[in-house]
Amino acid sequence: MLTSIILATILVSLISLTGILVIFKKNNKQNFLKVLISLAAGALLTVAFLDLLPEAIEDEMFDLHVIFATVLISIVFFFLLERVFHWHHCHCAEHGKPCAENKKNLAMINLIGDGIHNFVDGALIASAFILDFHAGLVVTLAVILHEIPQEISDFGVLLYAGLSKTKAILYNLGTALVAVVGAVMFYNFGTNFANIIPLMIAFAAGNFIYLATADLIPELHHEDNPKRIFYHSLWLLAGVAIMYIAGQILPHGH
Repeated sequence: MLTSIILATILVSLISLTGILVIFKKNNKQNFLKVLISLAAGALLTVAFLDLLPEAIEDEMFDLHVIFATVLISIVFFFLLERVFHWHHCHCAEHGKPCAENKKNLAMINLIGDGIHNFVDGALIASAFILDFHAGLVVTLAVILHEIPQEISDFGVLLYAGLSKTKAILYNLGTALVAVVGAVMFYNFGTNFANIIPLMIAFAAGNFIYLATADLIPELHHEDNPKRIFYHSLWLLAGVAIMYIAGQILPHGH
């Protein structure tokens, strides 16, 4: 059974990356990057509010105040983390050097949230296989189809953060494979580990909300060309629509 669980989670990771590699064959610099930012912002907000938070609440293992307090803690945590990164990168300003804008911290913040999300997905796949082999296959398929647009938006954030395509692909692969860790831990620790999953989901939701509202959407406000503002707004709505439709027809099976 453990072999099936590990193979399923590896497959989830590889299928998601295959989708990314197909989509991002193009190389259309600045405009394409703004499209990715818009798409990612819409997708992250939709995942947080219509997927992760409902999942955390539906389990009814924790009071609503605890779930939303976890979201708040997550947002504050990532704000402070970003401030620390910003201070570290711009400490050179004290020595009279210009403080260059540095977006690398966004990559770290996104990878942490995505890693938590994938960790939870791995645990859910393992729980389905423990229940029944057929249920494991169904949940694995649902996660594969559901995660592709999410992984694409995460890839877009990494590119926006200044990573090369190669680094973005490798980092995405690393966070995707965290699902294997989540699966193995759930297999070994079972129901005791399952007790904290709603809090992990709420923490990931806070990460996505912070990333979208504090970093990505403000970047779109810098645009002053009316045509491009309209164009980027459509792509943000497209990100919302894609994730909403994915959530409706391809439920996680949580």
